[in-house]
Amino acid sequence: HVQLVESGGGPVEAGGSLRLSCAVSGNLHSDYCMGWFRQAPGKEREGVAAIDSAGSPTYTYSVEGRFTISRDDAKNTMYLQMNNLQPEDTAMYYCAAGPRIERACRPLQDRFGYWGRGTQVTVS
Repeated sequence: HVQLVESGGGPVEAGGSLRLSCAVSGNLHSDYCMGWFRQAPGKEREGVAAIDSAGSPTYTYSVEGRFTISRDDAKNTMYLQMNNLQPEDTAMYYCAAGPRIERACRPLQDRFGYWGRGTQVTVS
């Protein structure tokens, strides 16, 4: 049974930073993707970033250069460092995991079968 638990969200002023964490428990495929997604009020959930087991990241355009995804498989934890946060980054942030089925891990929802419950980020 796989569980993902996010933490690190909260209120922050525009221009500030937050670091989200995602703790993973249970057995995952040896080569798996991890990703961050977010859903703002009244909007559909969107992909933010994804990372493969070698640490290669992909980002959605709107966060590239501001957000950094990383993972520490020894600690079964994934991170999202978010800098220069803007009000439009306000959303519930979810972490997800799934087997790698293509060359790169991309933040596409249908690639991920395991999801956390989310952590709220509010930028004002």
